[in-house]
Amino acid sequence: MAAMVDHTLLKPEATPADVASLVAEAGELGVLAVCVSPSSLPLAADHDGLVVATVVGFPSGKVRTPVKAAEAARAVDDGADEVDMVIDVGAALAGDLDAVRADIAAVRAAVPVPRVLKVILESALLDDATLTAACQAAEAAGADFVKTSTGFHPAGGASVHAVEVMHAAVGGRLGIKASGGIRDAGAATALVAAGATRLGLSGTRAVLDGLPG
Repeated sequence: MAAMVDHTLLKPEATPADVASLVAEAGELGVLAVCVSPSSLPLAADHDGLVVATVVGFPSGKVRTPVKAAEAARAVDDGADEVDMVIDVGAALAGDLDAVRADIAAVRAAVPVPRVLKVILESALLDDATLTAACQAAEAAGADFVKTSTGFHPAGGASVHAVEVMHAAVGGRLGIKASGGIRDAGAATALVAAGATRLGLSGTRAVLDGLPG
């Protein structure tokens, strides 16, 4: 499971020392990636062998598209291998999936392949039909992954049901990242069984330590 994990630190109070500790712990745990705020890039700590991910339009998504694209381009220049962008959830709830798709496409243009673009849908706010449509918009715009949650919205984080809906919509063609509120091995295992191909974890050590030996 470690090879599926984005070891994450997105707290606004995170210091450079906290980020360095995250990177060091990531190396100890053997995870795939670290995910940090864009202001923490470029990473000062030795991160050899780790994928570097960051976030864009985070956490609200209520940022104009050119600003998201500019933030993404700067993140790439600062060494990000992967970018997790937040959609305008209000546009999705209003049924304006054309706007959602255009927003994603603009960020995709700023995050050229082989860099990876993940699209955060804030799935706890969306009914199944809207979540499916948002996944389809992300696929049409060229995203590599769809992702459940920021982990910052009071509506909640990842759920098995949301991952199942996302897997039905794009599984096998796009990756599916579950994130937000995954605190133990049981929850992580259930999400992977539902179709998650990547996990965003801040309490990575506790999750991995809880796995059967």
